[in-house]
Amino acid sequence: MSDTEKMGSRELGLVLTQQILGVDDLHYGLWDDAMELKLANLHIAQQRYTDNLINAMPDPKAGSVKVFDIGCGTGHVLGQLLARGFEADGLVPAPSLAKLVRQQQAKYPNYPSKLYECIFEAVPVGEMQQKYDVCLFSESFQYICMETSFDILQKILKPGGIVVICDFFKTEHHGDGGPGDGSFGGGHAMADFYRKVQASRFEIARDEDITQRVSPNLQLVNDILHNTIKPVGLTFDRYLSENYPKIYWVIKRLVRKKLERLNYKYFEGHRNKETFERYKTYHLIVLKLKG
Repeated sequence: MSDTEKMGSRELGLVLTQQILGVDDLHYGLWDDAMELKLANLHIAQQRYTDNLINAMPDPKAGSVKVFDIGCGTGHVLGQLLARGFEADGLVPAPSLAKLVRQQQAKYPNYPSKLYECIFEAVPVGEMQQKYDVCLFSESFQYICMETSFDILQKILKPGGIVVICDFFKTEHHGDGGPGDGSFGGGHAMADFYRKVQASRFEIARDEDITQRVSPNLQLVNDILHNTIKPVGLTFDRYLSENYPKIYWVIKRLVRKKLERLNYKYFEGHRNKETFERYKTYHLIVLKLKG
């Protein structure tokens, strides 16, 4: 992708999250009862999440470990992999994020790290045959076609290689029409994922449900939405309606349905811990490629 390409909504959300929250990581944090749920502790919870990811991989002290970080966001996890002795490449399709990843890679000039700027389905499989010991998806597996991913993964992994997936999936309640249904997008159906694994050359070596350690993040998000972003939006809305009533009326009419969807998704109180736990299940999964 070139720098002149338009920024997509998904990329915008990632960049804004980093800027608004002031964090390097773009993933959720891992909480427990001993740590107070507040924004100041978010970076600690996120580091716990990253440590949990990396601990699921082979120890590079025992020998070379080649990792492919697929959908590597800002490159913060990729940078930690390099710092801890892993050989690591990344993949990111968004130009704005790719710049941040390259900044991370530049911090480790003695550890060559390649960046693929494309979607996963477009990776040059021919030149990557049996290249990696680990393929990592940190909140990125939800965006990739499962059939395509399993086909590519079994080609680019070394014999006995593993796939580490840390992401959320849809529960059996998805689509039931209850309060908050549809307020959280993304994720494959958990049941579909298990069926796809059974039909693949992979077997589940580890499956840890960490939903209740991840869901507190939604309370933080909900507080920010209602205590910071919503008041700012209401103030801006009032300013436009009072000073530019004609333009305000036209804009509201043109984007009315979109605003209704955004209001339902973000500002009607559905984006909370309880709704997340009903419609999503968050797992750390390790798949091993069968011989």
